[in-house]
Amino acid sequence: MASNNPLSSAELREILEFTIELARKAGALMLEGSQAIQRASAGGVGEKKNAVDLVTEYDVKVEDLVRGEIARGYPHFQFIGEESYSSGTRPPLTDVPTFCVDPIDGTTNFVHGFPNACISLGLIDQRVPVLGVIYNPFLDHLYTGVRGGGSYLHTRLHPEPQRLPLAPVAARPLPSLAGALIAVEWGSDRGPDAIRRKANSFSRLAGAPPHGVMAHALRSVGSAALNFGLVAQGAVDLYWPWDVCVA
Repeated sequence: MASNNPLSSAELREILEFTIELARKAGALMLEGSQAIQRASAGGVGEKKNAVDLVTEYDVKVEDLVRGEIARGYPHFQFIGEESYSSGTRPPLTDVPTFCVDPIDGTTNFVHGFPNACISLGLIDQRVPVLGVIYNPFLDHLYTGVRGGGSYLHTRLHPEPQRLPLAPVAARPLPSLAGALIAVEWGSDRGPDAIRRKANSFSRLAGAPPHGVMAHALRSVGSAALNFGLVAQGAVDLYWPWDVCVA
C-alpha cells in the first residue's frame, strides 16, 4: 500500500472494516467523556469550567486514539485531524491515502448530553474521497460508504446493514423546496452580519410565499456529518455542506 496506485476494491473493503472497528472504539471513548462532562456539569461554577476543559481533553483523546490506530494499521497513510489541524499541524494533501477525521462532530451537543454527536472518518485516495464512516455512539447509528460499494446504515434494531436510501422514493428528485425537509445550522460565527444573513436565508426557506418558498420544515441537528448521513438515509432532503470529506 506504499505505492501511488489507487487503492483497489479489495483494499477498500479491508480498510472499511478497520475503520468501522476504529469508529466503535472511538465511540466508546466519547461515551466515557460524555459521562465525565455530565458529572462535572452537575457541580458548581468551578466544575462547569472543568466540563468545558473536558470537552477539549476528550476531543484530543479521541483524535490521538484514532491517529495511533491508523499509524499502527496503515503506517504509510497520512492523517489530517480537526484538532491538530486547528492547532497548526497542516500537512499538504497528496496522492498518498489520507484519513481526514473529525474526532467529535457536534461538540455543543456533546457538552449538553444531547445525543446527536459523532465521529467522522473519511479516507482520501489520489486526492479524492473514497470511503466514509460516521458513528453516533449515543444512538448506536453507524453510516458507512465506500467507492463502488454503496452506503449503509447499521443500527442495533437491524442485524443486517440497511442500504441507503432506506426508501426508494427518497432518491427521486424533489419537485420543489415546498415539500422539502431541510437541515440548517447556525454555525460558530454569531456576529451580527453572519446571524442576519443566516436568519434571512432561513426565513426565505421557511416563510410563506411570496417572500419565501415555505419548505415543509427546517431542522438543526447540530452535527454536519450527521446531517450528511440523514440526507443519504433519505430522512432529510437537503443540507448545505460543510464537512465534505466523509460525505
